[in-house]
Amino acid sequence: MKTKKFYGKGLPNVDTSLLKGNLIVIEGSDGAGRSTQIGLLQNWLERKGYPTVVVGLKRSELVGEALASAMQGNTLTSTTLKLFYATDFADQLERVIIPALKAGFVVLADRYIYTLMARDVVRGSSMEWLKEIYGFALVPDAVFYLNVNPRTLAERNFRKRGYLDYWESGMDIMRVGDMYENFIKYQGKLHRVFETLQKVYGFTTIQGGRSPVAISKEIRGRIEKLLNAEQSTMAHEISSVNNIHSDDHPA
Repeated sequence: MKTKKFYGKGLPNVDTSLLKGNLIVIEGSDGAGRSTQIGLLQNWLERKGYPTVVVGLKRSELVGEALASAMQGNTLTSTTLKLFYATDFADQLERVIIPALKAGFVVLADRYIYTLMARDVVRGSSMEWLKEIYGFALVPDAVFYLNVNPRTLAERNFRKRGYLDYWESGMDIMRVGDMYENFIKYQGKLHRVFETLQKVYGFTTIQGGRSPVAISKEIRGRIEKLLNAEQSTMAHEISSVNNIHSDDHPA
């Protein structure tokens, strides 16, 4: 098993060699099917005997509720929003993700720093500044970006909620026609940033316009290869240790 590493300086006093679990990220905009895929993955992994924990944006015990409440008023400035989300993520990393990985859990992240970075780039932040800010983040074992056409995203959001979200439509930073037009433009910008992030961070893009079953099958196939490779490595390490002990104590 490869030792985990941070993107930058990381968190202090964290021995990454003790992080034996796996961190798997599902990325994508609202309506991309993240929650569905997280649920299917969790059921599949637990049936195979892997304990799991799910994390996501705005779920920090420290600031999660305050962030969600503040966003309801649509009054946060871009800078305040960025700092809120960075704090939310850092708190979950320290309190949930790292302890779960130490305990050997599979951590399923319903979005990660890539969504935060994409949103911030669209709102004017530089990529270099964001890399510095999120240098404390762990490098996941696998990242899957569900790529869905903006018009399909809009249709799914209308079916699910009956309306489009203010923030997911980018209404805080631009006004192009009505909210639907704004949503299409904003989501298109986000996708272009994700294409850049994919080149930088090397995550896997999944075509999210297909059926949930087809998408789940593709993701499971990739994760199964990851888990099988780790099991083979562990078996080899155990075998090597046993051989050393045998050499130390000849018959």
